Amino acid sequence: MNLEWRPVESSRIAAEAYDAAAETIYVEFPKNSVQWWYAACPPDVWEQFTSPGQSRGQFIHQVLDAKPNGRFA
Repeated sequence: MNLEWRPVESSRIAAEAYDAAAETIYVEFPKNSVQWWYAACPPDVWEQFTSPGQSRGQFIHQVLDAKPNGRFA
């Protein structure tokens, strides 16, 4: 799998990526560069997560943490 990571200007997230075929969001946290995956995320969830002004941290807490997830890599 070849993910296209993009940096994020956030205190909680260092980078993010999306695998549309697997409908999975990937997030890299700045502390120790830990990467996490969140499954069952269709394109509209990715669009909400990455929309301008959206707090990534709040979205993870309120939406993504309820989805299947785990440590990546």
